[in-house]
Amino acid sequence: MTSELLDQALIEEATKKSGLIWVKGAGAPAARALWHVWHEGAVCLVGDGPGEQPLPALTDGGAAEVTVRSKDKGGRLVSWPATVSELAAGSPEWEAAVAELKGKRLNAPDGEQMPGRWARECRVLRLVPTGPSVPLPAGSLAQRPVPSPATTRQPIPAGLPRLLAGRRKK
Repeated sequence: MTSELLDQALIEEATKKSGLIWVKGAGAPAARALWHVWHEGAVCLVGDGPGEQPLPALTDGGAAEVTVRSKDKGGRLVSWPATVSELAAGSPEWEAAVAELKGKRLNAPDGEQMPGRWARECRVLRLVPTGPSVPLPAGSLAQRPVPSPATTRQPIPAGLPRLLAGRRKK
């Protein structure tokens, strides 16, 4: 009984304090980094809409594995199994989750209209812990990044060094 309570406390505290979690849905090839909030004993996520994070392989009633990282060191702290449930737009549970998520959403393009857009175009999910934490693996779980059109590997424009050098002289 004591180890179950300690496990539950570790899961809750680590997940509350981490701004980023890694979630792997059933059948997904790899875990994906997602921003979240901890609300009423579960992780709440919003995504799958324009301008929001993708939530692949997370289906209503499905299973997922959540890995929480340390906020200061970035290493894995705890992994735990979860049950995924999609909250119905406009329900009291949805309203409470969205109120929490809205405060954590950075750089939203539509500000106060965000909850309405989420209701029309996005999914709000709740991941509830279903058991004790999973033992952390001994080896590395490093994987290649998910393919993306975003890139930072481009040649510098030819005139940039002269432009920057000119600013320092003045």
